[in-house]
Amino acid sequence: MKVVVSAQGDGLDAASSPVFGRCPYFVFVDTDTMEAKVMPNPAMSQGGGAGIQAAQLVVNEGAKAVLTGNLGPNAYDVLSAAGVPGFLAPEGTVRQAVEGYKAGQLQPLGGASVRAHAGMGGGGRGMGMGMAGSAVAAPAPAPGPAADDGRGQAELAELRAQLKDLRVQLAQTMQRLEELSKEG
Repeated sequence: MKVVVSAQGDGLDAASSPVFGRCPYFVFVDTDTMEAKVMPNPAMSQGGGAGIQAAQLVVNEGAKAVLTGNLGPNAYDVLSAAGVPGFLAPEGTVRQAVEGYKAGQLQPLGGASVRAHAGMGGGGRGMGMGMAGSAVAAPAPAPGPAADDGRGQAELAELRAQLKDLRVQLAQTMQRLEELSKEG
């Protein structure tokens, strides 16, 4: 099975990266043979849309799972739409992340582990990570007048669902553009 690890360097003994969309490298690893293929991340320096572009690359390369320190909402939505689960890789090497995955020791990411744009210009383990490397929930905003009667919460849920659909559509459009540019 092919998995991908967001990495700081270019091999099995490279440090895993605490970020996904803006990591320097992706290391694709066959979990049966431990054969690795390294790809520089073309989205690393993107002004915007790095998570979407990085996720689309991973999907196009055939990865069946993503092992990373953090996964933003855009990347999560693209990977989820493609049926590619994410797993929280602890600090360590690419090899250690893959071995932890094979042993069933990595925590599945049931959603984004950081807020949108958390990897932009940051350091450390991202804006949404605590000292132990676990996701820290953002404080909930105080309910406004519209939320008091339930309509605001319903509208918020609807808008979030629309946003998720738009992210998937954007990923599909970017993939088709890439396919068409390769044909021409």
